[in-house]
Amino acid sequence: MKYVIGLAFVGILGSLGFALFFLLKDGRDGRAKSGGMARALTVRIGLSVLLFLCVLIAWKLGYIQPGGLPVGK
Repeated sequence: MKYVIGLAFVGILGSLGFALFFLLKDGRDGRAKSGGMARALTVRIGLSVLLFLCVLIAWKLGYIQPGGLPVGK
């Protein structure tokens, strides 16, 4: 489970990097914007929602347990 969460975070950070790349590259020197930034941000949102759903399902199935903070410490 830890590896899946780690891969999801790497994917999210990678898509943010691609969005930054397209933000800086598109529309310069008279070129038209390609829509790559919007596509990369859409992928990031999809990965974030998928990660959230996977954590909820893992909690519901008992694979992970909430730890919480100790009370009074």
